[in-house]
Amino acid sequence: MPLHVPPAPAPALRSVLAALGSPTAVREARTPSLRAAQGPTTPELPLPVHVWDRISEQGLSATRLAGWRFLIRCGDRAVAAADTMLTPDGWTFSHFFEGPYVASTERALQQAEALQLPYQARLLSVPGLYMLTLWLHGDTSGDGTEGHPAATDLLVPLAPAPPGIPAHRPFRVAELLPVLTQRVTHLPLLGPTALGSPAA
Repeated sequence: MPLHVPPAPAPALRSVLAALGSPTAVREARTPSLRAAQGPTTPELPLPVHVWDRISEQGLSATRLAGWRFLIRCGDRAVAAADTMLTPDGWTFSHFFEGPYVASTERALQQAEALQLPYQARLLSVPGLYMLTLWLHGDTSGDGTEGHPAATDLLVPLAPAPPGIPAHRPFRVAELLPVLTQRVTHLPLLGPTALGSPAA
């Protein structure tokens, strides 16, 4: 298939499988849809989550890898997602969650498949705008943990997107970057602390 999903680190996958197999972890998760799931649940479509911490008038800071996100499928749809994080002991399960970004991610991946173009799928968070995008990276041979958005890469804002930025419309990085730069530089007091991050 043209859309490439990079393989997640084996310990990250194992930690999610262990959490799914733990009645305590599932019961204590704030995910009614996961607790109510009928039938087996499986982690699929692991995506590395990258973060743009700073956007200035000079452009972008480097992205950093924040974790790996798995969609948790039950039957024919994703009912939740699981995030993993890197600790001194390696990759480990962080938390389950649900909400609009789960269905939005699934929809954006389907859109990306329909493009029939060779891209590597990643997630890119812009905490300063509380924005999450599907990042379609042109280098399909990379391991998914490194790299910088190229001007020709595509970003698909996930719903809910910031006002004035259409969700589920693919933008080239070169097209969307000026909009993001203007938004962030005109909101100097808003940042990760004030708005939180959709990557978490």
